[in-house]
Amino acid sequence: MNLRKLHGAHVPHRKNTADMAPVRMPVPATVTIPMSMHIGAPAAPAVKVGDSVKVGQLIANAGGFVSSPVYASVSGKVKKIDDMLMSTGRSMKAVTIESDGEQAVFEGIKPPEVTDLPSFLNAVRDSGVVGLGGAGFPTAVKLSVKDLSQIEAVIINGAECEPYVTSDTRTMLDDADWIGKGIGLLQKYLKARRVIVGIEANKPQCVKAMQTMASGMTGVEVMALPPVYPQGGEKVLIYHTTGRVVPEGKLPIDAGAVVINCTTLAAIAKYIETGMPLVEKVVTVDGSAVSEPKNVIAPIGASMQSLFDFCGGFKAEPKKVLYGGPMMGIAVPNTEFPVMKNTNAILALDEKDAILPEPTACIRCGSCVDACPLNLMPAAIEAAYNKRNVDKLRALHANLCMECGCCSFVCPAKRMLVQTNKLAKGLIAADNAAKKAEAERKAKEAEEKEKKEAVAK
Repeated sequence: MNLRKLHGAHVPHRKNTADMAPVRMPVPATVTIPMSMHIGAPAAPAVKVGDSVKVGQLIANAGGFVSSPVYASVSGKVKKIDDMLMSTGRSMKAVTIESDGEQAVFEGIKPPEVTDLPSFLNAVRDSGVVGLGGAGFPTAVKLSVKDLSQIEAVIINGAECEPYVTSDTRTMLDDADWIGKGIGLLQKYLKARRVIVGIEANKPQCVKAMQTMASGMTGVEVMALPPVYPQGGEKVLIYHTTGRVVPEGKLPIDAGAVVINCTTLAAIAKYIETGMPLVEKVVTVDGSAVSEPKNVIAPIGASMQSLFDFCGGFKAEPKKVLYGGPMMGIAVPNTEFPVMKNTNAILALDEKDAILPEPTACIRCGSCVDACPLNLMPAAIEAAYNKRNVDKLRALHANLCMECGCCSFVCPAKRMLVQTNKLAKGLIAADNAAKKAEAERKAKEAEEKEKKEAVAK
């Protein structure tokens, strides 16, 4: 994988809410909190219907090492625990809490005792924090580096390269002190010798705020990076800040890096100082159908509709509603879906912005190849997928695709390249599973044959 600095796309900025400090929405009548708001195993409910709960009280235990606990975001009573259909199409358990409107804080809230790396990692795990920039990977797992000497740089991701989204911008402007405290924790417990705060250069106020925060701190530098999407992609950010390439099939630590989102880091610092776990999020509410775009402080589990209502409702009929930005966001079928841990924005787009143009024939211009941050060949991947040629898809490294959407964005023929890339990855996964099942079947047959032969002897 050979990255070049300016591969990517120049997407519209549209940071309409960058100068808007977050405002707290009224407590909703109910919140519905999914048990899976992260990559990995879902959390297991620790409450039952009828239980009274308070803000910050544990309502679900982590379901394994790669998982995360879940806490009540409102005080009130557990109304139901039922399956809900997620935006991914999967069914998942969710806890619905009927709010009493009081927002009473759980009596057991207290700062964790952190004295060494294991207790620090336990605190991060207990905080319920996952990748808050959208990825949703449990942060404690990411920070569980067996050999700390491998860490050459910790990179704080403040790129926020998606159009519209400004929740990380507000963290850097409003919670710079918390980011600074978080950096101090990483330096103390992860022995981070070099800390880099990476921010797109088109956010000069954030660059200045982070430079002010870092002044007087040893080993911390702020880098203003080219405003080229997807600057915030983990592998792209590592390359642009350190010059290191993450090998195919490897993790950032294999390139000597740990990457953590700026809002994620601030949330960890807040928990370790206050003891209040992750129960609310700053969510950018914007899009061409939204009457009054805002950055909203919302309890986890609040419905999208309640946030849109707080922002004056719709000025045009929304034809598409998204979790996240328009490049990598996930469309939902209705506005009753909840704010989750990794929800950094919700967008409602009118017909003009939502309707995709009809694709035409590929003209072999190579724009998709030039734009791909990982130097893939999307048009070739599309051709191989259409022929269901799995071996060719592997040779084209289709699994490397981060689904950033640059290829589709720059394509003059408006072909659905990123969607095809995702389907291609699914085809490879299905072929891998089939081969594994066949290998296991043959191994079992061989074992049974050996047993029969042994009995015969």
